[in-house]
Amino acid sequence: MSTIYFNPWKTLYKKPFGASICDQVIQFQIRVTEPQVTNVYLVIHKDFGETMHLLLTAGQDSFYSGEYCLNQGKGLYFYHFEIQVKDQAMPLFYGAYQGGEGRIESNRKNLWEFQITCYQTQEISATWYREAVFYQIFPDRFFNGNPNQIINQPKANTFLYATPEDQPMYIKNPAGEILRWDFFGGNLKGIQAKIPYLKELGITAIYLNPIFEANSNHRYDTSDYFMIDPILGTLEDFEALIEALQVNGIRVMLDGVFSHVGQNSRYFNRDGSYGLGVGAYHNPKSPYFSWFQFIKYPDQYQSWWGIEDLPTIDKWNTDFQQMIYGSDHSVIDYWTKRGVDAWRLDVADELPDLFIQGIRERLNQYSEKVLIGEVWEDASNKISYQQRRQYLLGEHLQGVMNYPLRSAILALLNQTNTTEQIARMLTTLIENYPNAVLYNNLNSLGTHDTERILTMLDQDLKKLNLAFAILFYFIGVPCVYYGDEAGLTGHKDPENRQFFPWKQSNLVTLAICKKWIAVRKENPILIEGTIDLFYTSNLFGVLRVKGNDYEALIVNPTSQAQSISEALVFMTEPAIVGIHIQEKLQGATIAAFDCLRLVK
Repeated sequence: MSTIYFNPWKTLYKKPFGASICDQVIQFQIRVTEPQVTNVYLVIHKDFGETMHLLLTAGQDSFYSGEYCLNQGKGLYFYHFEIQVKDQAMPLFYGAYQGGEGRIESNRKNLWEFQITCYQTQEISATWYREAVFYQIFPDRFFNGNPNQIINQPKANTFLYATPEDQPMYIKNPAGEILRWDFFGGNLKGIQAKIPYLKELGITAIYLNPIFEANSNHRYDTSDYFMIDPILGTLEDFEALIEALQVNGIRVMLDGVFSHVGQNSRYFNRDGSYGLGVGAYHNPKSPYFSWFQFIKYPDQYQSWWGIEDLPTIDKWNTDFQQMIYGSDHSVIDYWTKRGVDAWRLDVADELPDLFIQGIRERLNQYSEKVLIGEVWEDASNKISYQQRRQYLLGEHLQGVMNYPLRSAILALLNQTNTTEQIARMLTTLIENYPNAVLYNNLNSLGTHDTERILTMLDQDLKKLNLAFAILFYFIGVPCVYYGDEAGLTGHKDPENRQFFPWKQSNLVTLAICKKWIAVRKENPILIEGTIDLFYTSNLFGVLRVKGNDYEALIVNPTSQAQSISEALVFMTEPAIVGIHIQEKLQGATIAAFDCLRLVK
């Protein structure tokens, strides 16, 4: 019986591990014990490019080896193996399966290929960013810093909640459209007032949901890119906030929403609030008219996901590009000059690579600025609008929001996947992303677009403790969604956007969050170390290594105490470290929904 084995996660079979820089020579080795084998080929091609068949050289112990140079430029390379057997018309195919080792296929149509990500430059980000602990703030729902909580310039035809404890809700018409937006009145002064709280928690950077003038409470319907929303405050309030944050060693990241604007914005101006001659809806000669794609002027136009309230912008329009990033007076410049340290690009899939690159080039004119993007899936091989995206290949995004990590943590703790499956899912991501990008990804347990983590864990505080543990052990930059540390619950919008419970925070959840923030900040290995994952049938582990030192976290996601008697399975190659961990853990018991830390 023939045996074929190849595992790109082990350097015996592929070297180097993971993504590689352009012109890197990759060494391959596959073991084939089929006695009648005649030839073994590495079949490789660049994404949408020509396929090459490379004959591998037979060696000792049934290994066949060869090498390939990534000399066709940045992008994705896909490969599999073909094994020709004597007296068989069709070769055997060996391709990817569920991460790591592959499997044999007799039918080429059923074959999955292995992936190599080839990048142009390593995206080493600023030290402050890699070392940061972020805190995401939805400004309307955080704190009102005005005397007596007076609300700044309430918007017409909206409603205000009576108390901070009210549950958020929407008033919608039969079509599901929101008729009146709702506000609690959180503002920029409120964020400034709570800087001592953020420092005590251990936060070193904040990510603000949109703060520019808009009609909604979430402000993803921008009305004016150069104006602070009056209900949040003034430009002076923003500058005072930035100054106070800088004094306290806290950086700030803004949300850049450049795919679409609000229908009542200065640029579209459907309701005429900016004057009938200003926006594209009422004036075909408006300087903004060419930004939009009208199907039948003026009432039919391209909008984001068909939502009329959000007319989309032609991102290829040079006038729009100039305004966002193309000049010294652009949106990016205007706010970056005022102390913004980083930008998060909303719906990056909607922005052309050229547009993202333009923003990056503008930010590169400043020191230590960072650009990340909202991408929900594996960003290395994402296709949007029939185009393979170049997010991570150099000079575009430095990192992405790591939603796959959140999904994996939930699947692990709710036991919808096995520990092995989770380890394979996450190691596939680690394999596909350039190494520097792994350190730049923004990791979180929830955002304004997801259910609250405590709700997803059935309000089980032991599971919450494990979720925070994995978050702060994983490679990348951790981010806490406001209120998660205070025990807020809720399903998707609007439930996940309650006002912060300043008078009734859950002290247990707060202590959990503070504990794991402190663990990360006190252990440089969790910031700088390499990562490997491991598992047993009932346990999941995260290993961070730097030199001769390591930090290991072993999680028991089950409702039963688990004794460690079986061998730990490491996804890549921890070598001596793995042996040391195995010896120290042998016979140990981890309580239900608990974890164990090993430090050397």
